[in-house]
Amino acid sequence: MTQISVCEEGRYLYCIINSGNEKNFGQIGVEDSAVSVVAFRDIGVVVHSCKAKPYESKSKEKAGEWILAHQYVIDLATEQYGTVIPLTFDTIFKGNDNTLVDWLNAEYAHLKASLAKLEGKAEYGIQIFIKNETFDKVLNKNEEIIVLEKKLENTSSGAGYLLRKKLDQKMQLEKQLIISKYTENLCSQIAKVVDEIKLGSTTKEVPKKWQEHQMILNVTCLAKKEKIGTLGSMLGLLKNEGFAVRFTGPWPPYSFVGQIDGSKIRGN
Repeated sequence: MTQISVCEEGRYLYCIINSGNEKNFGQIGVEDSAVSVVAFRDIGVVVHSCKAKPYESKSKEKAGEWILAHQYVIDLATEQYGTVIPLTFDTIFKGNDNTLVDWLNAEYAHLKASLAKLEGKAEYGIQIFIKNETFDKVLNKNEEIIVLEKKLENTSSGAGYLLRKKLDQKMQLEKQLIISKYTENLCSQIAKVVDEIKLGSTTKEVPKKWQEHQMILNVTCLAKKEKIGTLGSMLGLLKNEGFAVRFTGPWPPYSFVGQIDGSKIRGN
């Protein structure tokens, strides 16, 4: 990566907004920096002036303060402008206001399309858990597993090792088939309500209150705000069917921003 001189001028980018009105927000940014809008035609970018180098700290507390300040500015811009393209913490543009306007000009069509895509929408997280006993009930009715378990009961410990391994593999396979069936059905239901879905890992730690459960679905959704009532009702019905559900949001749609030309940007 190209080394940046500590004296090179830069702009810290918070988000792209659907407004061409310049504005000063005051000293509300990272490290109490003065935040303002650099505008081009009918779009703008919320920024503060800085050196073109990353914010770095060995202190987790300090880094946490910076991230909170970053999110606060984005939340404020969202309240004021409605639709924004949020940029991740420590996204720094190499240049001044004039070069930033040039960049907005070059990226104008793409940014307008992204703003149109995100208009009136927000990001939501959905995690769905199922009780471990649900798997046990299904597996206990599986004929192949029943036969293997009976064989294992009448097999010596030496010969039983391979049989136990076969049984474990069969149970794991059946468990994955159950999860796949549930996941496909749940994703299909959610997709009817939201605009876009992105699958996440289900290997994350299960919350203490659901220790007897397993996460079977972890998705991030882009949804219209007026559809959230419908989505919430649907997830509420899942709870009645024995699932546990964690529903979070609304969040700035970080996961659905897409690719932005980063030739002058550090951090994207």
